[in-house]
Amino acid sequence: MQKSSTLIAKIFRLIYSTTCLFFNNVYTWLKFYSNNIIFGDFKTNGIPFVMVARGGYCKLGSNLTINNGLIGNPIGRPQPCVFFVDKGASLIIGNNVGMSSTALISHQAITIEDNVKIGGGVCIYDTDFHSLDAVTRNNPQQDKANKKTKPVHIKSNAFIGAHSTVLKGVSIGKNSIIGACSVVTKNVPDNEIWAGNPAIFIRRIIDNKNSG
Repeated sequence: MQKSSTLIAKIFRLIYSTTCLFFNNVYTWLKFYSNNIIFGDFKTNGIPFVMVARGGYCKLGSNLTINNGLIGNPIGRPQPCVFFVDKGASLIIGNNVGMSSTALISHQAITIEDNVKIGGGVCIYDTDFHSLDAVTRNNPQQDKANKKTKPVHIKSNAFIGAHSTVLKGVSIGKNSIIGACSVVTKNVPDNEIWAGNPAIFIRRIIDNKNSG
């Protein structure tokens, strides 16, 4: 009797997860399409938040994996992935990119190359959102006009650890790793590990194939 009940429960979970996965992919496809996003094949667990303003440009490469919320990646600080592209801004993501509960906020330009892994809860901002001047911030129109933006570029094979924040103007080099909960304010060269708040150089990445 117990074995029978366990089998029934497993079958029910399989049917439920398969149905949810199908619904998530169809609904996300409609979101991408309705926001004029150019996209290849993708797989999503949960449903992301998507908003591309008129005049914004968004292109997503093939084999994109998106995990949203607790079901997608239960490691804490759950949220859906966010794809926000402002008017005149761009968000370009290469092939074989994976992300979990990631916020991508582009007011100018965010470029993510191939084979990048982005950990749970990572936020990537190419803007300060507000002016640094207190008087200007009190005037919404002036505040918006005086916010600073600089492009962000994440190069191929980079890995950004969970709950990190990448700020405007930053470039993260090929194969480089950002430790969990870091705040990246400076450019990271290729093949290096950086971590901390603000993130600092930890060590070079050794290529085991070519060492010794």
